[in-house]
Amino acid sequence: MGVRLTDAVSPYLRAHAGNPVDWFPWGDAAFAEARRRDVPVLISIGYATCHWCHVMARESFSDALTAHELNELFVAIKVDREEHPDVDASYLAAASAFTRELGWPLTVFATPGGRAFYAGTYFPPLPQRGMPSFRQVIAAVAEAWRERRGQLEETASAVASALAEASLAPTAGPLPGDAELRSAVAALVADEDRVHGGFGRAPKFPIAPVLGFLAQRRGEGRALARRTLLAMAGSPLRDAVDGGFFRYATRVDWSEPHYERMLTDNALLLGVASELARGASGGDEVLAVGRGIADYLVETLQLPGGGFAAAQDSESMVDGVRTEGGYATADAERRRTLEPPPLDEKVLTGWNGLAIGALARASAPLDAPDLLGAARRAADFVLAGHLESGGVVRRTSRDGIVSSARAALEDVGMLADGLLDLAVASGAAQDAVIARTLIDASLDAARDAARGPGDAGVGATEPDAAPHVFAVPGGADPVLAERGLALPTDPAEGAVPSGITACASAAWKLWLLGAGERYRAAAERAMRQLAGAALERPIAFGAALELMTRFAAPVVQLVVVAPERDGAGRPRGGDELVGAAWRTETSITVIVTAAEAAAFADAGFELFAGRRLLEGRAAAYRCREFVCALPVADAPSLAALAR
Repeated sequence: MGVRLTDAVSPYLRAHAGNPVDWFPWGDAAFAEARRRDVPVLISIGYATCHWCHVMARESFSDALTAHELNELFVAIKVDREEHPDVDASYLAAASAFTRELGWPLTVFATPGGRAFYAGTYFPPLPQRGMPSFRQVIAAVAEAWRERRGQLEETASAVASALAEASLAPTAGPLPGDAELRSAVAALVADEDRVHGGFGRAPKFPIAPVLGFLAQRRGEGRALARRTLLAMAGSPLRDAVDGGFFRYATRVDWSEPHYERMLTDNALLLGVASELARGASGGDEVLAVGRGIADYLVETLQLPGGGFAAAQDSESMVDGVRTEGGYATADAERRRTLEPPPLDEKVLTGWNGLAIGALARASAPLDAPDLLGAARRAADFVLAGHLESGGVVRRTSRDGIVSSARAALEDVGMLADGLLDLAVASGAAQDAVIARTLIDASLDAARDAARGPGDAGVGATEPDAAPHVFAVPGGADPVLAERGLALPTDPAEGAVPSGITACASAAWKLWLLGAGERYRAAAERAMRQLAGAALERPIAFGAALELMTRFAAPVVQLVVVAPERDGAGRPRGGDELVGAAWRTETSITVIVTAAEAAAFADAGFELFAGRRLLEGRAAAYRCREFVCALPVADAPSLAALAR
């Protein structure tokens, strides 16, 4: 019956194509049909590796009687939250008015205009533990629509209005200094589980953005990041065979994980391990964790075309029985006889940007040029298939077919940020040029949105006048926007950096490379808008606090010009100087050949102007906010400059 999903890009939607439910994909057609029939809409949101989504699909959406009732009483829409993150965010926010138990599958009942009037998550096929069955829920909602429609529409309007007002609540404040950032670290230390590691109680998540912030802080913060990473690595949250981390654990001691594995978690945790490995306190344990994560990314999640799959499922077939975790809990020898859990093979632009950046940054501290090659392959795939002219990106593709889903702000920011990390690690100026184009397009889109219709001739918006610094070229999801349901980008960062922070991070790196003062101003303005909320709730703003930590530190830029690169892409010549450069604490370190430096300079990155070899030898240029010392050609001289 769900034939409309047969050709979907999303594996999650395709998996429901055989349901007896008459599913519509997200789009205007579903709401037009609801208006024609004058019935409410059921919006079911999940993702391909969601265990309880699988369960509800088997129990309810595959049941002929349940499907018949849904088809008679509602128009049913199936949404992949990873393909349409803005849709998910809008309805997740609406669902918070009806339940405190938020998660997926998300089950939302809405008017034909798309406004939610009731929501929940998983509903069982039979009543249990005080929870009604799904059929009881749909019967009650249908009855309420017939008998109390006006009341439901009032509720829907009130929820929509409350969300619109809440989205405008100010959270701005001055950029924090070292004292405020130390207080944020202290709050996280106070929340640490001193027995098992991590933060809070069950269920427990890696919260990788917070670890990224802590890893940037010297002393107590860095020690906490290292302690937490190693505690998780030694627990059931990490696959002991292939090194990847599972999404979360249901118990406080990290046991009984939900066994899906996300590209996002593993990319970000690789970044944490790489940062910790750069310091003297890193040690072999951290290096081993980082290498294990990198191997999982490249050997399991990287697809033949070069892009990275979004996730690996928690369920697989073991001895003819579909089971969650059966493969993940098997040892290496047993796994050779088993089919691994399937991948969600959609390639998400932003998430691939995270992986590209993490692998590029890890290549030096792990001494692993193969990781740089993996990052290059992923970047080439995404740039070839997902990038359009003028800095416009597409959200996702599968098997080379690009989805019509609009990009989210995270796609712009994460891809730009990852490309800049790749440019810095590989010396490829063109990646930095593309990243600059992406951020320019986002800045221009925000400026145009602030001007409003008919203001094309008005000058640039004043620095702090417009509500948003970065925006998606092309605007928000059109179906949400048409119905007044589009919300501003959520700045919170539980599992991944927000699109706002990702764009600001890329803008900051562009400034460090010498692209111009406008990028520094944009990055700082974006973070000022988040500073108040970030300091109040550091557990929810890890990536923003990490970037604010970079702002608060002295700006030190280091460019090393090496004679050449070897066949694996490593800088060659002046090895002692290059090694010392990687160990030096800086805002940004770039090691390039003379030709690569010239390419950066020609592309408008002024940090590289005049950077050349010293009489044919490697040379290091150490700068403080673009004021550079004379070049040096040996490690002791470089160390002396840092004193």
